[in-house]
Amino acid sequence: MSRALQPDEELVELDAEAVRTWCARALDALGREREEIDAINVYPVADGDTGTNLYLTAEAARQAVEAVFAATEPDTAETVRAMAHGALLGARGNSGTILAQLLRGMAAVLVEGRDGDHLARALAEAAAAARQAVAHPVEGTVLTVAAAAAAGCADGGTLLEVATRAHERARTALEATPGQLAVLGRAGVVDAGGRGLVAVLGALVETVGGRTPDPAETAASGARAPGDVRAVPAASAPACEGEAGPAYEVIYLLEAEDAAVDLLRARLDALGDSLVVGGGDGLWNVHVHVDDAGAAVEAGVEAGRPHRIRITHFAAETAAATARGERAQRAVVAVVPGEGLAGLCAEAGATTVRSRPGEPPAGDELLEAIRRAHAREVVLLPNDTELRQTAAAAAERARAEGIRVALIPTRAAVQGIAALAVHEPDRRFDEDVVAMTAAAGATRYAELAVAERRSFTSAGVCQAGDVLGLIEGDVAVIGKDLTETARTVLDRMLSAGGELVTLVVADDTPPGLAPELEGHVRRGYLAVDTTTYHAGAGAPPLLIGVE
Repeated sequence: MSRALQPDEELVELDAEAVRTWCARALDALGREREEIDAINVYPVADGDTGTNLYLTAEAARQAVEAVFAATEPDTAETVRAMAHGALLGARGNSGTILAQLLRGMAAVLVEGRDGDHLARALAEAAAAARQAVAHPVEGTVLTVAAAAAAGCADGGTLLEVATRAHERARTALEATPGQLAVLGRAGVVDAGGRGLVAVLGALVETVGGRTPDPAETAASGARAPGDVRAVPAASAPACEGEAGPAYEVIYLLEAEDAAVDLLRARLDALGDSLVVGGGDGLWNVHVHVDDAGAAVEAGVEAGRPHRIRITHFAAETAAATARGERAQRAVVAVVPGEGLAGLCAEAGATTVRSRPGEPPAGDELLEAIRRAHAREVVLLPNDTELRQTAAAAAERARAEGIRVALIPTRAAVQGIAALAVHEPDRRFDEDVVAMTAAAGATRYAELAVAERRSFTSAGVCQAGDVLGLIEGDVAVIGKDLTETARTVLDRMLSAGGELVTLVVADDTPPGLAPELEGHVRRGYLAVDTTTYHAGAGAPPLLIGVE
């Protein structure tokens, strides 16, 4: 729902309904400009997803606001808190994390007052909070644009005067970014994150004054105007000032105390770059680019409780294609449990989505991953029976955007690994999909889990703490010992034949389990090979695949 103002009408105070309208209009603006913002994304990594990340972050903020309105009649304070909290929970990428921190900074002031002077203070607090969240602030980025917006309205005024001056100064600062950051100047583009912020501020002007800012007013002298987008030459789009950047982007929400977060910042800063830690009051959004994704997650575990962990591999070929304004021909998107498997699949060239215990990825998260792959053709591996409908809906939405998507109904991570092992992007799409589907279908799968409560299963009654051996999704074995139950499950699976056993072990699995099972296979099944992978934290104790 949007509030429509009459001609020459302007708001005196930013009430709850106005905040709601601003969220909706900001999302609409970012939706219109998403592809163009993605196209000019060359800093800090030329991965072409800044527009998408900003859109998804704004979408999370709007959903949080709508949820508050659905439950009650909120005041301005409740609405701005919901907006900031939703953005924090849904922040994506470097740009989304910074946008979430900007909104959080604004909310800290707008809960106290709603007029133009409070808005001016809110924009100043937002710029300061965002800069503080970034480990190494760089001029010529969204931080510069935010600071200029705040400086432009520092003297206060009416709501419309403040919003208009902030927007105008932000546009002027955006036009200057190619001269401040060399990588932008070489590519001939303005900062992508800064352009997104200009769109958000333009939506604010429209909300409080009923007038949509004229894009023609952004025309620059000697620099690319925000509305003028062209493909970026690959040679002009290095990851970080001409140097190859880290291999992975790691993002997670973290529940932790302030002191622990201070130590976390120092540790992550030593591990990589593009570090942004936003949030507060016990909940933080952590974003960093690193070569050792496991170490970044481990640092979060030591600081507190990380969840919603997302690990993205920066594939050099995909980044170069994106920098040219092109899509790669083909990509694979795989849902995986555990950061270890995410790293394994990423090294094989897949874009990964983490599946967390009790928190499967939503359709929007799968769609985002398909977009992030930047390919004309995408093979989607849900690796979970329960995700099939969600994955099918995400694939359909991606097809509506012109992406050719093939959904292979893999039911377990070991089937996804088997499919990925035979993936060949150079052969015809249909042939590749058939080969991957055949490899997945030829892989029988099993999982070991620990029962949380007494219950009835297809193998009988289990008690809390019993080890359950599930074959093809059904409980087939109930035992007391993990190793013994695993041996029984393996024997049942290999009784039907097999050439290769794949073992995927989690961090909390006893260290001797995998060697014991490998030896068991060698002793009893001479013609069967065994491969072991480490899933890391957040995965079931043991996954078994038999091909």
